[in-house]
Amino acid sequence: MPNFAFAFLDCEFGGLDPELHDITEIGVILTDYRLQEQGEKEWKVVPRPDRITAEAAAIFGYDEAVWKAEGVHVRQALSELAAMFPKGTTIVPAGQNVRMDVQFLERGYKSCKIPYPFDYHVIDLATLFYCWSLVAGETLPALSLRQAATTAGLATGAVAHRALADARLTLETFRHYVGRLAPRPLPELPPAGEAPEEA
Repeated sequence: MPNFAFAFLDCEFGGLDPELHDITEIGVILTDYRLQEQGEKEWKVVPRPDRITAEAAAIFGYDEAVWKAEGVHVRQALSELAAMFPKGTTIVPAGQNVRMDVQFLERGYKSCKIPYPFDYHVIDLATLFYCWSLVAGETLPALSLRQAATTAGLATGAVAHRALADARLTLETFRHYVGRLAPRPLPELPPAGEAPEEA
């Protein structure tokens, strides 16, 4: 897979609906196909005031004065993000629940009339975490980044909602579980509708 690279992404939003809310922060760590890091960057993205909810602002610590002083227009952020990626390489978005990030990014690139730079495949930590749980015989109370990182021993307590910090934690947690998926047979599961036998 030498022509593949991975963009470990995390975005913060003014809410959960890409039709109603804006991207407020983008963090990305670019890796090659072996997960060796090639670069990282983070942007504060200035949102439209009517497209950010009070609840979302509280989650990631939005401060209008800080964003106005340090932030950039979404067009600049998305252009600089695309410019990070090596030519002739398929860039696969990766992250925790990365489909949500992809929805907002797709809409942003389309609105700005900038070519979308990502492949249509995605790599999701939640899927890897679930696969690990099957191999390890663990029951998961949640598929969140916090749960995956805590189970891996990489986080204690709450996980801060900041784009680059979350992208970093996602990559480190992803590496942790990749290293623990040793090939071995899964325990035999009962047919659908049948209860497992008592040990």
